[in-house]
Amino acid sequence: MQRGRGARRESVLRPEAIPARRILEFFTVKINIAKLAKMSVDPMTYEAQFFGFTPQTCMLRIYIAFQDYLFEVMQAVEQVILKKLDGIPNCEISPVQIRKCTEKFLCFMKGRFDNLFVKMEQLFLQWILRIPPNILLPEDKSQEMHPYSEEEFHLLQKEIEQLQETYKTELCTKQALLAELEEQKIVQAKLKQTLALFDELENVGRAHGTSDFKESLVFLVQNSRKLQNIRDNVEKESKRLKIS
Repeated sequence: MQRGRGARRESVLRPEAIPARRILEFFTVKINIAKLAKMSVDPMTYEAQFFGFTPQTCMLRIYIAFQDYLFEVMQAVEQVILKKLDGIPNCEISPVQIRKCTEKFLCFMKGRFDNLFVKMEQLFLQWILRIPPNILLPEDKSQEMHPYSEEEFHLLQKEIEQLQETYKTELCTKQALLAELEEQKIVQAKLKQTLALFDELENVGRAHGTSDFKESLVFLVQNSRKLQNIRDNVEKESKRLKIS
């Protein structure tokens, strides 16, 4: 509701009046720069690890929220005063004077608020949003159970690097063995086909009265040689007939 009343007040005030938001923005930028400078000096990284945000950022957002609320309240008060003045006939107080008084009161309230906020910020950062030095987060409990020096840490890093290299070597060896296994599977399949062919030949030999596979193989070799001799004789005879 205050945002709505503030929006309607734009048409009531004179254009020559200085907007109060400019003063508020000036103070906001000034305090934000100071806060960011302080955050760079003391980042409170361990607290940020626990909360998920830096305590200074939290306090800065609280400060900005209070400033916005103060500004909205001043807008609402100023609008009420202007409406009251519109209902008073022959009123000598102009909207420009009301705006100046509003700005002065805003500066006065902001000064008091800044003094109170400094104390509140110190209290929050020291006692509420700070992790005591003797407290470890759950993910850091292993450091308490297994403390180690900087040299031991470097040795662990080297050992981890060596293990990573060993793992890479083992992985490459595994891939090579898998590739060889695939080749062996292919060779095994071809060997099975060859054995099946020999079984068929042996069955054929038995069907023709040859019980021993070796004897059938010798018989086939002898027959093949006879066929080669017959072919050679036929070729010689055909050449002789062509010449004659």
